[in-house]
Amino acid sequence: MIDLHCHILPDVDDGASSVEMSLKMARDAVSEGIHIIVATPHHQNGRYLNEKKDIMHYVQKLNDLLKKEQIPLTLLPGQETRLYGEILDDYQNEKILTLNDTGKYLFIEFPSRQVPYYAERLLFDIQSKGLIPIIVHPERNSRLLEEPDLLYKFITNGALAQVTAGSVTGHFGKKIKRFSHQLIQSNLVHFVSSDAHNLEGRSFRMREALEVIESEHGQDTLYAFLENAQDVIKGRMCYKEPPEVIRKKKFLGIF
Repeated sequence: MIDLHCHILPDVDDGASSVEMSLKMARDAVSEGIHIIVATPHHQNGRYLNEKKDIMHYVQKLNDLLKKEQIPLTLLPGQETRLYGEILDDYQNEKILTLNDTGKYLFIEFPSRQVPYYAERLLFDIQSKGLIPIIVHPERNSRLLEEPDLLYKFITNGALAQVTAGSVTGHFGKKIKRFSHQLIQSNLVHFVSSDAHNLEGRSFRMREALEVIESEHGQDTLYAFLENAQDVIKGRMCYKEPPEVIRKKKFLGIF
């Protein structure tokens, strides 16, 4: 299993607070069946700065330690970047890191309560440079929760999106769980990842989430999510069903 979104690097953001915690998270990931993790520390979110060269160094260092500790887990480099106006300039200047440094997929985070007014234009500009933006955890964004048509527009225009395992399983509450399943049903998300930060409130929950997805949405959806994760780390095109508009009456009535 591949986890595309995880804050396992020690002491670089609000994820693992120490090397010891990173190793505990790694062992927990392996116990869930995860064998590859893309380490995605926060960048440009108003609190943390983690540029490409630093992330590459951190990932190599922790991979060496995992090998020494005989933990059968491989880390790949990534970055969770808050959308900001100079993102493409910084990409050209080697500060922005695509997932597994393939030059293809770029994690994009919105502020938790809003979508920037320039988002549509900037997502278009990102794609015009040959990159594919992946919007992370849209189900936890207050604006998208109230206006899912915004996400529909972004996906229709070529972006992809990733839902969090804990959202699917209900660990962020019933409202977010309901919205997560509506997004899956409407082909508005294309991956499920842990966004794990620790082993307490923000752990992996990937195995549980995959079981729920298979039960609620079928094997085809489950396999599509798993294959898309593989395609991302290889820099290949992902499978994408035509997105559907979330009808408000239907949305409110789910579950």
